[in-house]
Amino acid sequence: MDYYKNFQTRLDQIKSEGRYREFLNISRYSEKMPFARDHKRNKDIILWCINDYLGMSQNKEVVKAFTTAAQNYGVGSGGTRNIGGNNYEVVNLEKELAQLHNKEAGLVFTSGYVSNDATLSTLVKIFPDIVFFSDESNHASIIEGIRHNKAEKHIFKHNDVGHLEELISKIDPERPKIIVFEAAYSMDGQPAPIKEICDIAEKYNALTYIDEVHTVGLYGKNGAGMSEKLGQAHRIDIIQGTLAKAFGTFGGYITGRRELIDAVRSNASGFIFTTSLPPAVAAAARASIKFVRQYDEGRKELHRKAMLTKQLLVGHRINIIPNDTHIVPVLINDPVRAQQASKMLLDQFSMYIQHINYPTVPKGTERLRITPTPLHSDEMIHELVSAIKVVLTKIKTQEEAA
Repeated sequence: MDYYKNFQTRLDQIKSEGRYREFLNISRYSEKMPFARDHKRNKDIILWCINDYLGMSQNKEVVKAFTTAAQNYGVGSGGTRNIGGNNYEVVNLEKELAQLHNKEAGLVFTSGYVSNDATLSTLVKIFPDIVFFSDESNHASIIEGIRHNKAEKHIFKHNDVGHLEELISKIDPERPKIIVFEAAYSMDGQPAPIKEICDIAEKYNALTYIDEVHTVGLYGKNGAGMSEKLGQAHRIDIIQGTLAKAFGTFGGYITGRRELIDAVRSNASGFIFTTSLPPAVAAAARASIKFVRQYDEGRKELHRKAMLTKQLLVGHRINIIPNDTHIVPVLINDPVRAQQASKMLLDQFSMYIQHINYPTVPKGTERLRITPTPLHSDEMIHELVSAIKVVLTKIKTQEEAA
């Protein structure tokens, strides 16, 4: 067996399909978002595809909280939560998260991926006969968490509450059940029918699990997410989120009733056997949450910029997936063209939008995913849309001439 030949064969296959990913070597400028230095091209670029939605990673109060905690406690946590890593800052962060979502308790993990994977895979330890109902467009971390526990699962069509009810109605009413879905889907920007899903959960006595990763900080009076905006948060049993997007730091979490959170804490391998967040990261995250809860101006500006971007794209007859969220997906529908468009925007216009290919999105739905922030100016948005129009026109002309 030539192991390394197999590795290369796999890589060659990915490259032949036009979905090989090359990472940029960039340095983001502190307090100069959305600018960064592209070290390979040796020039400054504008970032249009980052998830630091509100620029909180560079917020002065957040940076101060981080540096102060690092000076006081050092840069590491010292261990898992069970053997010395249960630091003061992470405990306070969990209290802050519980308050944000108006839940009894919170639990912090090392990433949003881990919080989904660990929590969902743990539920079957607590309910061996549990049945999962998962939206077909759920994130890979949700899919892995459900797959790991080998419990019975049913996949319902994307945002299709009729199909969900058709599936759940066939299950014994006495069996434990959980419906797992996202508040808004990051690759198309479509929000979930949260109220309708909660109605079904109550009708069939099922738990609800919502992933607010791309919505927490951005929606609701206090920035607690889409479920808060729609007045449905109290009906959700487990609210999962991240600290790495709108809050600009690092880590993931869940919130819910105290006994639920404690049961996950006591059983989840992905929590028990992982080093805890460093105190400086936890302190920065808590400072960010406090700031964002009052940052309604930033949320409004974010949504205005996203709406402006969509309006301009539509005005230039550029194909987007329409939605009412902050995500701006430009459909390319071909992996090679998506890669070309991304490269041309970077090389010719110093604008970075990573092309999104399979397996992140289904084959044939490749796209550019734009995420405007409050720190992108209106002038930048106009320039971006004009550049996309030029690039897509060039690609079409080249194909017609070939």
